[in-house]
Amino acid sequence: MPSITVQILTYNEEQHIERAINSVKSFASQVVLIDSYSTDKTVELAESMGAIVLQNKWHNNYARQLNWGLDNAPITGEWVMRLDADEYVTPELAEEIKNKINHVEANINGIYMRRRIHFAGKWMKHGATYPMWMLRLWRKNYGKCENRWMDEHIVLSTGETIRFDNDFVDDNLNSLTWWTTKHNHYATREAADLLNHKYKFMASDTRDDEDKEQAMFKRWLKENIYTKTPLFVRPFFYFFYRYIIRLGFLDGWRGLQWNFLQGLWYRFLVDAKIYEVESKIKDAKDKCLAVETVVIAEWGLKPPRTN
Repeated sequence: MPSITVQILTYNEEQHIERAINSVKSFASQVVLIDSYSTDKTVELAESMGAIVLQNKWHNNYARQLNWGLDNAPITGEWVMRLDADEYVTPELAEEIKNKINHVEANINGIYMRRRIHFAGKWMKHGATYPMWMLRLWRKNYGKCENRWMDEHIVLSTGETIRFDNDFVDDNLNSLTWWTTKHNHYATREAADLLNHKYKFMASDTRDDEDKEQAMFKRWLKENIYTKTPLFVRPFFYFFYRYIIRLGFLDGWRGLQWNFLQGLWYRFLVDAKIYEVESKIKDAKDKCLAVETVVIAEWGLKPPRTN
């Protein structure tokens, strides 16, 4: 069986890290953590399970941290897998990887897997949430993470892709207060991406070799339909689409919470941040420069390509 290195980004993930590592033990020849100087027992737990831990300062950009790991970690695997600390591989997917990876044809450099999201302990099966296909396993040196503030994906330098049949699970065990705080930070980065789409004050990756069947179609909708819909109106349309048209209500009370918070509240917060910036710069002669100043000076977001 070809060797596989699993790379995980961490910061204070003692609640999740053992579950994540245990889920890949059956097929991973190496587990590498890129840790942002955790203050809990994350590093201690990971090292006790045989993981290699490298530490690198977090610069408020996931892609930058992931790519730093790909460039600097002593990766020995012929294949590399990206896994978040609050995710885990199902036993079915682990078995599929073991059974199929040795038979992948030479022209295949990337493998897609389905992400299953759990919210407050319940699988969100509806509301355009499942299945979400993501490229999470690729041949070493053939994959990098797009340099974007949000909605970043793994892209291949060359080669074809295939899909495996089973799931990995996104199941964060932290509180709802933690979740809303995290999504407030996400909203800032999402607003920066949308402002950049409009004002083009910084270069960003828009490579289209990710997944033309799903990820790039979603991005096309976001950049060509969603961004052209008025602020504060589009979150309600999006919620209606997810909760009613895509049957999010079938997931019960947890589904209502999930679609309201992630599909309406979060999107409304993004629009409020965009509105705040555009109100500040309305009299500026160079609006691109003015937006860039807010994003860097006030929000603390450095350009994704900055080292």
